[in-house]
Amino acid sequence: MDLSFAPMEGITSCIYRRVHARCFPGADRYFAPFLAPDGAGQVKRSALRELLPEENEPIALVPQILCSRPEPFLGLAEELAELGYGEVDLNMGCPSGTVVPKHKGAGMLLDLESLERTLDTIFARCPLRVSVKVRLGLESAAEFPQICALLGRYPLSELIVHARDRRGMYRSTPDLGAVRSALPEIRAPLCYNGNVLDAASYRLVCESLPGLERIMIGRGAVADPALFRVLRGGPALSAEELQAFLDALLDAFLGASLQERHILGRLKELWYYMGCMFPGAERELKRLNKAQDLIAYRAAVAALFASGRFDSDARFPGALPSL
Repeated sequence: MDLSFAPMEGITSCIYRRVHARCFPGADRYFAPFLAPDGAGQVKRSALRELLPEENEPIALVPQILCSRPEPFLGLAEELAELGYGEVDLNMGCPSGTVVPKHKGAGMLLDLESLERTLDTIFARCPLRVSVKVRLGLESAAEFPQICALLGRYPLSELIVHARDRRGMYRSTPDLGAVRSALPEIRAPLCYNGNVLDAASYRLVCESLPGLERIMIGRGAVADPALFRVLRGGPALSAEELQAFLDALLDAFLGASLQERHILGRLKELWYYMGCMFPGAERELKRLNKAQDLIAYRAAVAALFASGRFDSDARFPGALPSL
């Protein structure tokens, strides 16, 4: 099975990717958080620096673009080609309320005729292979067969399906049945995404989607950074490993000369997911979230590990339906 680490804005930066790959090898690919060009087709140089090959060695990285117009997409694709990339992902799945009304992300599904014209131009001129990440629809999974029929006209390198409609955001139960029903219509290599949190949910996805060879994992892998290793038959995460990973990540942030408040913000965002590994430690987690500097943060983390609450079997909330 090909296992990919999903892009998560504010979390899976180039620093995080390097440290994670060193501490917990097992992901075949990492997808970078999306580049979002402005009205003039420009992106922040800092966003492009995150994609420099030397900032991501030795991992396999796939850039992603959030853009509804073909010209900015193609301009960025050319820059990525110059950096040595061979593939780019088009984000048609972001459900954010600030994104969808602009017909970006999942908002591209608002007008399939416009989407068709955009894809015609992209696939006629893009210098890179193009994959697409998409949801089952805007309002319901009933839209998915029509979406698959449209996307099936193009030589996608991969179709990454987040198994929720846009209305479900990240809260609803992924619809494995809708994905399975559409398998005959899917022409590109299929990659499943949605609530793979442990070995049990991984097995359920594999059993529900015959022939599936690719899975993308986001929140589950942030909550348990050893998840890719576990899915390949390796040992569960230990408290000592998690401590070492967090120390290495903090050292890497400090080595990059990030401001303390930015480092704290990134670490607290991580703990939103990783806190599930410490059931019953609400008091210690609250202290961590209230830390205003790295001294207080380190003390809070030490208290959390000293609480003895770590449980490698605990998981980020979310379930998949049995079929």
